[in-house]
Amino acid sequence: MGITMTTAARNAAADAVVDLVDAGAGAGTIEYQTAGSAVVATLTMSDPAFGAAAAGVATASAITDDTSAAGGTVTKAVIKDSDGTEVFTCTVGTSATDIIVDNAVIGAGVTVSLTSFTYTQPAS
Repeated sequence: MGITMTTAARNAAADAVVDLVDAGAGAGTIEYQTAGSAVVATLTMSDPAFGAAAAGVATASAITDDTSAAGGTVTKAVIKDSDGTEVFTCTVGTSATDIIVDNAVIGAGVTVSLTSFTYTQPAS
């Protein structure tokens, strides 16, 4: 039999992870990166970055657009605290990824937005 977490445990685990984004003296960031780890765009998270988890899901607070993206083809997002320390990474693409974008190719100088973002701690 595998491990199954209670809702309280899922909430605590989710909160522990997303609270790491708030480490440091400012707001965390979401870096959209290429497969080779070149930064395409950097969006700034609120401080605190996420609200309290419910049913194992923590929802991000407001995220500030990057109004001057470097440009490139996005394959991942690296979520960092305000000191630039990586907290977690997720996939980015047009389907079947953690973050869905309408176009993975981002032009230089364009505005990049992320309207909603959640972190989910599974039950098992």
